[in-house]
Amino acid sequence: MKQVAQNYKSGELAVLDVPPPACAPGGVLVRSLYSLISTGTELMKVGEAKLSLVGKAKARPDQVRKVLDTVAQQGVMSTYKKVMNKLDSYTPLGYSLCGVVVEVGAGAEEFSVGQLVAAAGNEFALHAEYNWVPLNLCVPVPDGVPAEQAAFSTVGAIAMQGVRQAEVQLGDTAVVIGLGLVGQLVVRLLVAAGVRVWGIDTVADRCRMAEKAGALHCSSPDEAGVAALERSLLQASNGLGADHILLAAGGHSNGPVETAARLARDRARVVDIGKTKLDLPWNAYYDKELDVRFSRSYGPGRYDDRYELQGIDYPAGYVRWTERRNLECFVDLIAREQIDIGSLIANTFPITEATDVYQKLSTNTYPGVGFLFEYPKEEAAELDHRPVVGVSRRQEAVPTDVVRVGFVGAGNYASSMLLPHLQKDERAVLARVATNKSLSAANAQRRFGFEGVSTDANEVLADDSLDAVFVVTRHSSHAELACRALETGKAVFVEKPLALTDDELDRIVATVDATGNDRLMVGFNRRFAPLLTDLKDRFGTPGGNSSVRYLVNAGKLDSTSWYLDAGKEGTRFAGEGGHFIDTLTWWLNSLPTEVYAVPGPDTGDVLVTLRFANGSVGTIAYVGGGNARFPKETIDITGGGRNARFDNFQAASVWTGRKPATRKSRSTDKGQRTELERFVAAVKSGGPMPIPFEQLVATTRATIAVDRSLASGKPETV
Repeated sequence: MKQVAQNYKSGELAVLDVPPPACAPGGVLVRSLYSLISTGTELMKVGEAKLSLVGKAKARPDQVRKVLDTVAQQGVMSTYKKVMNKLDSYTPLGYSLCGVVVEVGAGAEEFSVGQLVAAAGNEFALHAEYNWVPLNLCVPVPDGVPAEQAAFSTVGAIAMQGVRQAEVQLGDTAVVIGLGLVGQLVVRLLVAAGVRVWGIDTVADRCRMAEKAGALHCSSPDEAGVAALERSLLQASNGLGADHILLAAGGHSNGPVETAARLARDRARVVDIGKTKLDLPWNAYYDKELDVRFSRSYGPGRYDDRYELQGIDYPAGYVRWTERRNLECFVDLIAREQIDIGSLIANTFPITEATDVYQKLSTNTYPGVGFLFEYPKEEAAELDHRPVVGVSRRQEAVPTDVVRVGFVGAGNYASSMLLPHLQKDERAVLARVATNKSLSAANAQRRFGFEGVSTDANEVLADDSLDAVFVVTRHSSHAELACRALETGKAVFVEKPLALTDDELDRIVATVDATGNDRLMVGFNRRFAPLLTDLKDRFGTPGGNSSVRYLVNAGKLDSTSWYLDAGKEGTRFAGEGGHFIDTLTWWLNSLPTEVYAVPGPDTGDVLVTLRFANGSVGTIAYVGGGNARFPKETIDITGGGRNARFDNFQAASVWTGRKPATRKSRSTDKGQRTELERFVAAVKSGGPMPIPFEQLVATTRATIAVDRSLASGKPETV
């Protein structure tokens, strides 16, 4: 299918051929008819992408701070690779469309195939021929509403949320500053609500357009224009001024907020809808005691994954107008002809001309505010989501000339920490990749040369030409995909964790027993880190009375992190703790037998004590409340009259005599390269996996036991 994308590093815009998304539960697969170009948000993003790296940094100072924190913990080269990996990728454009449902996922049965719908979301309602859209970001379009007008629904919901934040009443007065697409919609909504409206914009044609839609007077933001508008406003309001000022402007000028204070009445509301400079003039806002409010996108539910992805609605008695109900209200207003959208449509372009269209919009070649991409009306050939066919069981590993690799998942970790190493390994052939998102598959193919791409994991699992499958997806899917891959007889590499529950782990063990296929590897890479393996060699074989203390300065989670969805993806420690338990198991040459865990001072913190079969003890302090610039991982080892200290993959010291012997590393090598070399060698030769299966199971059981111990408050047997 065709999809519009942009490379944020180079600024390149392209219309790509990518695989269509699969229809997941909780949503519908939509064939696009029209998608709306946001002349504000999208053109700002397109402009930022064309800046130099310094320009990008100035535009996103929040991201620069995160990068500096990462440098402090992971080193310059590792951070550089991660940043370049994110920048040098195609990213999607678009967030508002109208299309036809072609497939209905489980849990979204309120929709039906062939139904016309409006869809929203900058991850879902993209400029693409097909999009999977979750339940709460999709609404039916009433009969009689033209599809090209319904494509405005998302931006309409943004405007509507701004009007709701203003709490307007019949007969109120309002000034809309900024008469672009959002501002024009705000004017129409205010007029429909019985509000007297004035408008300000630098473009005269936009002012006239707003007046045709019902605004009483619109002018330019210069002194003469504002003075004329102020006279009209004061005359109509008996000298009071505006009850509401709605800021729908963008840019770096402080003019809009200063003008707002001038035109507002005492205790008026000022609502920010766009992205404009807000250096509030204190005296002006204080003297009038102005009420400054923000309008967050489409409405309540935005940025809440439970609402948007899991379909959990807010009860109308508590939250009357959610983002979905705003979408429904907007298309209903169109259906009842209470708001005019047709006059906003300036031009419609075929999706194939997208690159040229953005270029001309960026240079103001086209007049107007409403521009649409149009898609083929006839439905393309039936989407191919082939199921797994047949099951082959390889009871014995067989040597092979090259290792043909398939990937399920190719997100940031896979693309920055795994695939670059495999790409350089002449023994490995990157044969097939499947990702949830179409552009992720396209990015993986462009950067790493995969022979085939898909959005269906079944196509990787069913490919009998593959020797190994990598599972690099979200945690909740690891056990299921690992079992299915093992059943096909392939070698399997699963990024940690292997499983989130004992039942999942029991299923994996049963699958290995039933198939005889124990060709399993988990991404516990620390034990392969060169500096750490060298430290172990210098320290010598630990005795049965050794103790190891492992401090993990995990840091605070970003509010948007999917790690916060512990109910589905497991706790943060369940996802990451296996790394540290495996490191202790490897260092001590012994399996864990007992786990005792207590919660730390912050949410997600955990302090773990582990007993091992040889009598050794290990402790792990996994904490998030430390300084972001402090090293992430430090290890202290004591035993047999020796001590060792490991500092965040950058320095390692051994005390065996009077002075420590310290070695340092210029890079922060956490072992991924060596780990993958060992895995590929094992698959190619048919030899043993780099980590024995019993250790993978013991580490995973101990990790799962941590949550059990936290719940019981007692030690738990592994």
